[in-house]
Amino acid sequence: MKRRLSVSLLVLACALGASACNPVLRSHGYRYAIQEEPNITPEEDTQDTVLARLGNPSTRGTFEENTWYYISTTRESLAYLRPVTRDRRIIAVSFDDTGVVETVAEYSLEDGRLVAYAGRETPTRGRELTFIEQILGNVGRLPTEQFGGEQNLPGGAGGPRRDQ
Repeated sequence: MKRRLSVSLLVLACALGASACNPVLRSHGYRYAIQEEPNITPEEDTQDTVLARLGNPSTRGTFEENTWYYISTTRESLAYLRPVTRDRRIIAVSFDDTGVVETVAEYSLEDGRLVAYAGRETPTRGRELTFIEQILGNVGRLPTEQFGGEQNLPGGAGGPRRDQ
């Protein structure tokens, strides 16, 4: 009887452990159907028609002020591991000065590039304090200006002096 109970508990624990490893998919940004085409015609559509079809853009160009970006990303998380981007789609719509669509470009995850960040650190002046020095650094240092009868309150609070 005990053996059957322990085997049942072991099977139950393994089932719970295996179910915890299911990946979690999260979609971020502009929502679109899988094979949906933007259906935006250059030199015909305007900013108003693009807003009506696709809604507000995810972001607008910083340097290209007349470019709208619709960004959609699907990420997969598995237990404690770092999330992995499974799918990315970016639709870039550029307008001319009159608000008419000039170009429509579509980018995917394969069009992305990895950016190498510099791992160096900028040195700062002074010395680095240890954790204990940071905790105990002000022990024994009392603010003497508060004990001398002066009240230097922020904002000039305290009202007029009574001895005048």
